[in-house]
Amino acid sequence: MSEAYERESQNNSRLEELSSKVSALRGVTMNIYDNARAQDVIDNTSETFSSMTTQMRGSASRLTRMAASGNRVAILKLAGIIIAAFFFIYYATKAIF
Repeated sequence: MSEAYERESQNNSRLEELSSKVSALRGVTMNIYDNARAQDVIDNTSETFSSMTTQMRGSASRLTRMAASGNRVAILKLAGIIIAAFFFIYYATKAIF
């Protein structure tokens, strides 16, 4: 009887060890999954910034062509819009903070 009790006790301790190892493995798996999702977000953000960079280059080249054409009225309008946007952002942030 004592031998059966000893074996049962050993089985229970090994079962607890196995349970703790499975829990640790589950935690590692969840961490890997979270890191993979974070990497996907980073990749998407990188693609967004790359697209924005391409759009900014296109806008800059159009502005350069406009300035090179010598259209003074268009240049003055652009300068006015930039100055107005700067003051708007300045006063908006001042009012918020």
